[in-house]
Amino acid sequence: MTAHLDVLVVGAGPTGLALAAQLRTYGIDFRIVDRSLDRVHESRALGVQPRTLEALAGFGVTDELVARGNPAMQVRMHLPGRVVRMPLFDIGLADTAYPFLLFLSQAETERVLAEHLAEQDMAVERGTELVRLEWTGSPASCRLRRGDGTEETVRARYVVGCDGAHSTVRAQAGIGFEGYAYPQTFLLADLDVDGLETGAVHTYLTGSGILLFFPLGSPAPWRMLAMRPPGAPEAEVTLGLLQEIADAYTADPLVLRDPAWMTDFRLHNRGAAHYRSGPFFLAGDAAHIHSPAGAQGMNTGIQDALNLGWKLALVCDGRAPEELLETYEAERAPVGRSVRRFTDRAFTIGTSGNPVIRFARTRLAPRLAPLALRASGPRGLVFRTVSELGIHYRRSPATTAGSRPPRRGPRAGDRLPDLPRGLQARTAGPGWHLLLSGPPALWSDERLSSVVRGRDDLVSTHRLGRQSPWPSVAHGLVRPDGYLGYVARGAHLEGLREYLDHWLPAQQG
Repeated sequence: MTAHLDVLVVGAGPTGLALAAQLRTYGIDFRIVDRSLDRVHESRALGVQPRTLEALAGFGVTDELVARGNPAMQVRMHLPGRVVRMPLFDIGLADTAYPFLLFLSQAETERVLAEHLAEQDMAVERGTELVRLEWTGSPASCRLRRGDGTEETVRARYVVGCDGAHSTVRAQAGIGFEGYAYPQTFLLADLDVDGLETGAVHTYLTGSGILLFFPLGSPAPWRMLAMRPPGAPEAEVTLGLLQEIADAYTADPLVLRDPAWMTDFRLHNRGAAHYRSGPFFLAGDAAHIHSPAGAQGMNTGIQDALNLGWKLALVCDGRAPEELLETYEAERAPVGRSVRRFTDRAFTIGTSGNPVIRFARTRLAPRLAPLALRASGPRGLVFRTVSELGIHYRRSPATTAGSRPPRRGPRAGDRLPDLPRGLQARTAGPGWHLLLSGPPALWSDERLSSVVRGRDDLVSTHRLGRQSPWPSVAHGLVRPDGYLGYVARGAHLEGLREYLDHWLPAQQG
């Protein structure tokens, strides 16, 4: 018998698990499959950005992530003749409850998300591989193969590929994956290191390339990432080779020992030509891959998922028009391109053999780094970019500014800031949240009823009074992913009603 689903999620890494958590919140009929028999146990991604912690708070998992991670990590930048001590985030993050980069192994992030799904009676179907997709009309036909060789056909209205850089969904949907591979080869190892200050990330920028040490704890005290020296012959990764590179890249007496695992790899910078083809969607590494500079990859994937999940849920439930799904690529593809550009520039600065860039890396950086750390304005801008708090959807088709937008405060398309503190917690539940700024008498139930009638099960109303992100009388509608879809000054609600009628039509009866 052929099973029928609303959504098939392919891939159970952080992106797929986050998408599953959101679909579960809305009670959508879905399944999540992964060809691997178990979740990852290596560290892989190590940083959870503030915006990701905010986005996951609505599921009740953020406190657990913070409890398992390290929110107070420091950086030690080793430069010729000096060590610069640098906080990861210390400025420009006053509007979030999570003003830090959380250091946490991807293995733990996946564990927390999987445990959350299990508590919601939702299991990942492991050892189950997608082998074929066909779409000649709705729904799509999906052929699944289990580890024992048995196969099953599933029919799904939508299929989301969260299945990584070698995505089967992307290949079967015929979506191109454009970009290039970097020429450098990198070495990766989890091991112990004598001679490093604990509790900090250590970076060595040299003429030959980069050497990084990240504190892990498990499966080994340190994660080592190094670029194979230019011109060095390709060779098996051994502890001796890693020690040679450490000796060449630093004058510090570091002793490497007891590796848990070692490997080498190449980095790519690639993006999907489209994030959607018919009923097929891409998210996370299936849509974009790039260098790990800035700890952007896993975070961007999770936020892809949480942008898409509520849209799929509302469309599948008949509460929103199909047009809403078109806004996924319109909103997330520019973010993916921006991340690819940002990480490429950072990677080039850290690895290029160009004489000018090498000079800047080895001679100018030691002189300018202390000055840059004292410049609060530029540093705050960099931190907001890396933390992903600056992402906005002001140009999205699903964003509308009222005819009289507020002069101050967040704009339509912006992320809702956590100012005053606790505002995000009030709007973290599923559905939309209508924020009303100004004297409560302006916002009578009678005035509001004509706007929310027929959708009051999905729109919660909050009379904020003066405890508002806007200093004047204003109103804003927060989407389920924490971004403002509509903002207007004053108490006239005609524009808001038109916005809701388009994107969240009232239910009759």
